Amino acid sequence: MNFSAFPNLDSLHLGDQGLYGSIPSEIGNLPSLKYLNLSYNDLTGELPSTFGQLANLTFLSLASNQINGSIPIEIGKLKNLVTLDLSSNMLVGQLKFLGDLTNLEYLNLNTNRIKGLIPFEVRNLKNLIYLDISFNYFTGPIPSFVGHFLKLENLLLGSNRINGSIPSNIGDLKMLRYLFVQSNFLEGPIPKEIWNLKALTSLDLSQNQLNGTIPPEIGNLEKLTSLGFSLNQLSGSIPSRIKDLRALSSLDLSGNQLNGTIPHEIGNLRKLTSLDFSSNQLSGSIPSKIKDLRALTSLDLSGNQLNGTIPPEIGNLGKLTSLDLYSNQLSGSIPSRIKDLRALTSLDLSENQLSGHIPSEIGKLGQLISLYLYQNQLSGHIPSEIGKLGQLTYLYLFQNQLSGHIPSEIGKLGQLTYLVLSQNQLSGHIPSQIGNLGALRYLDLSQNQLSGHIPSEIGALRYLDLSQNQLSGLIPPQIGNCSYLHLLNLSSNNVQGLIPNQIGNLGRLDHLDLRNNNLSGIVPYHLPGIYKYNEDHDCQRIDPTVFGGNKNLAFYSCPPLGEGPSNPQIFLPVAIAVFLAFLVVGCLILCWRRRTKIKVNPSNIMQTTESTGDLFSVWNFDGKIAYEDIIAATNDFDIRFCIGTGGYGSVYRAELPSGKIVALKKLHRLEAEEPAFDKSFRNEIKFLTEIRHRNIVKLHGYCLHNRCMFLIYQYMERGSLLWVLSDDVEAVELDWMKRVNVIKSAAHALSYLHHECTPIILHRDISSSNILLNSDLEAFVSDFGTARILDPDSSNQTRLVGTYGYVAPDPRLSPPTSQMVAGSIVLVAAIALACLNADPKLRPTMKQVSQVFLCGQRSLRNPLRTISLLQLLNGEFDVEGSYQAPDPHC
Repeated sequence: MNFSAFPNLDSLHLGDQGLYGSIPSEIGNLPSLKYLNLSYNDLTGELPSTFGQLANLTFLSLASNQINGSIPIEIGKLKNLVTLDLSSNMLVGQLKFLGDLTNLEYLNLNTNRIKGLIPFEVRNLKNLIYLDISFNYFTGPIPSFVGHFLKLENLLLGSNRINGSIPSNIGDLKMLRYLFVQSNFLEGPIPKEIWNLKALTSLDLSQNQLNGTIPPEIGNLEKLTSLGFSLNQLSGSIPSRIKDLRALSSLDLSGNQLNGTIPHEIGNLRKLTSLDFSSNQLSGSIPSKIKDLRALTSLDLSGNQLNGTIPPEIGNLGKLTSLDLYSNQLSGSIPSRIKDLRALTSLDLSENQLSGHIPSEIGKLGQLISLYLYQNQLSGHIPSEIGKLGQLTYLYLFQNQLSGHIPSEIGKLGQLTYLVLSQNQLSGHIPSQIGNLGALRYLDLSQNQLSGHIPSEIGALRYLDLSQNQLSGLIPPQIGNCSYLHLLNLSSNNVQGLIPNQIGNLGRLDHLDLRNNNLSGIVPYHLPGIYKYNEDHDCQRIDPTVFGGNKNLAFYSCPPLGEGPSNPQIFLPVAIAVFLAFLVVGCLILCWRRRTKIKVNPSNIMQTTESTGDLFSVWNFDGKIAYEDIIAATNDFDIRFCIGTGGYGSVYRAELPSGKIVALKKLHRLEAEEPAFDKSFRNEIKFLTEIRHRNIVKLHGYCLHNRCMFLIYQYMERGSLLWVLSDDVEAVELDWMKRVNVIKSAAHALSYLHHECTPIILHRDISSSNILLNSDLEAFVSDFGTARILDPDSSNQTRLVGTYGYVAPDPRLSPPTSQMVAGSIVLVAAIALACLNADPKLRPTMKQVSQVFLCGQRSLRNPLRTISLLQLLNGEFDVEGSYQAPDPHC
């Protein structure tokens, strides 16, 4: 655009027009310009210094772009500027030049990357009405000159690294209506001068380190509509003068050390829509006056020491969507008037001392999504009316004294994802209607008195625990259809018959427990985690404690790598064992004779084999033939078949005569002569022939000829994570949840390496280039060239090797719109920060990380943009107890 052609242009409105690229320096050729709006576009690059030529400019907004670099000091020449909005960019640098903009009334630098102290020169901006520097990296104290901004109505300093105390002269800002300094490191008491700011309508001091009490003078702030003191170290009682805040709609005092009772005067706050007193030390009963808060939509009193009964008057709160009384000392029964809370979507009464029956009236809560009643003393039957809760997703009733049958009406809950009824006294059969629950992913009915057969239709579960019951009959082979199953526990029942081969299809299975049953026959050799291989590729059977207590169960001795099973160990009567041994060996010899054509010279090419799932079939039965197939499929490693080049070799795509597609990593001739590369190559073979996990890339075979060294891998259609993130189209396809699942898969694989392998294996080079993706964008860990064994009985030290550093691509995904997705993102971020803890002893193990992902996640209560780095750093997650019911509060 030729800006010089418009010398008299005084206003330019280009907000939200889909503009991209950098702002041209020719912008300075518009000397008459007074109004410039380029907000809500996709502009990138740095701001041109020629902005300083726009001497008449009074309004400048570049908000919500992707502009980076420092703010040019030439902007300080814009003496007529009244509004400056540079929010939601990636700007850095110093702000001393701002002191020259003495006419400035509106300054918004929200959500950038600006570091350092708030510059002293800002004190000159005495005409400021609006100041927002939140969501940056400012450090140091709030400067005392803040009291000079006598016209200020909005002071927003939240989500920085500001420390020290709140200056007392903040009380001089008599015009102030909004004061947000949340998510910083402020300490000391709340200055008494704040209670003189009678124009305040919103006050948020949450997520700091403030201490002391809440004085009765808080009642002076009669115009307050929103008050947040959460996540500080405030003590003492809640003052009764809180009743004077009659305009208040949101009150959050959670996460402090407040004690005493909830003042009954709370009932005066008739406009209150959200009330959160959770995670304090409040005692006494819930005041009946709470019935007067009829505008209330969210009530959270969890994590206190409240006692007494749940007042039936709570039924007056007809607009309530969330009621959380979790972890108190409440007793008595659940009031039948709970039925009047028709708008309720989440009800949490868990970890109390509630007794009596679950009221049948609960079936009237048709909007309910989450129902948590676990760890109480509830008795009687589960009411059949629960089947009317058509929106129910989470149902946690474990650790009570419930009896009777599981109502078949549960099969009507089409949205149910988590069903946890463990540690009760339930009896009768597992209703077959549970098989109708297509959304069900987590089913725990353990530690009850259930009998009958295991239903053959159990859906697409991720977690199935039926242990410690009285179940009988066979293990249904349909369990093998649960391809995403991570845990299967059928221990301590009366299950009988053979272990179905289909369980071997559960490639994601991390935990299997079939102990203490009446199982018979032979354990299928291809079950996950049953066999391992040593450095010489000899097979050793892991001590199968997960099958203990089945006296008629036998095991194959470990088959050679990739082959079918050999003779069973004699745990059956001798005659049966001998017969099975002859049968297995005979069939194996017959199969081998049919398929073997020539012998292999072990000194030339090392043999490798792989099972295809048919018990006695062998793929690539002959090393030499496999080598010839590879040469033919790649036309002797022609460049046309090369799909990538790595640190010490090239990767090729090869389609074998059988139609199977594999990936080949071939070591270059020069690298093959280097001892370091040769060691790394052999190291990868060593580890990948020993380990078996769903999310670790599979090694089909290898060749160690002195003229040609290559590995044969499972083929990954989408290549590396680095490749996908580097491509604009594929990066968008890898949406938020797919990215979370990539992290989950990698965590499960590393947990297996660190905790399930004997000895422990450390990868030492996890990077985006070593995470491979298949056609479904499922993740697999690869490249074990730098891995090493960790000896748990000696002192060990590891150092970072392989790939250094990581550069994230420019963002391509829009912020998540689903609170469920946002919750997953926050969980991942919190785990990542926990792994970076300065104290290694406080970092979670990979097993703990893996197990956190099995925890039932609630959707995020607050918008993602309100979650601060400090919140993530201070996140507390219950990652203990690997296969207990997941804590809904983790």
